[in-house]
Amino acid sequence: MSLPDGVERRRFDGRDRLATRGESVYGEPTDGPWRLWDAGRSKLGAMLELGLDTGFAGGESVLYLGAASGTTVGHVADFAGPTYAVEFAPRPARDLVDVAEGRGNLFPLLKDARSPETYAHVVESDIDALVQDVATRGQARVAARNRQFLRSDGRLLAAIKARSEDVTRSPDDVFDDVLDDLRGPYEILETKRLDRYHDDHLAVVARPRTTDR
Repeated sequence: MSLPDGVERRRFDGRDRLATRGESVYGEPTDGPWRLWDAGRSKLGAMLELGLDTGFAGGESVLYLGAASGTTVGHVADFAGPTYAVEFAPRPARDLVDVAEGRGNLFPLLKDARSPETYAHVVESDIDALVQDVATRGQARVAARNRQFLRSDGRLLAAIKARSEDVTRSPDDVFDDVLDDLRGPYEILETKRLDRYHDDHLAVVARPRTTDR
């Protein structure tokens, strides 16, 4: 699978690994203007490493849910267009603001991804990609509530965390239930376990479901 414009494979530690151009965020190794995108610290990076078709070509508008301190969304902003980063917790949000200072296209929002009405006046409509990495129960509901921002041919790129849904059940059972819930508002295009990089996580690529499909 081809990588988006602005993402390359560079040599780090004797291996070809993902990299983007931009200011360092988390002390990652650099190669000139390129900085390592560590898939072990990024679910979206893991999706790219595992060859999922994210739909990214470069320059897309992005709504990122669960931005935390900016580890992954900083890489996204390096190759994407306008990037809206939603984070609920104040402490990581402060770090996210620091990441945004060097990236004019990155807009941090101290908001709750479960309540998109609180940032609907800020985020543009017809977003190309909705990236979801939230540690909360009801991850399918979060994706459904934020579907309003996606263009009809846009992409949901979700990292479903089994342990955030139910620590007492097997991850496979949890994933089955989440996918069932997602199939109402979305058409599932691809799924893949991320265990090589992140335990008990499922990557989901989907697009908004419309009545004419």
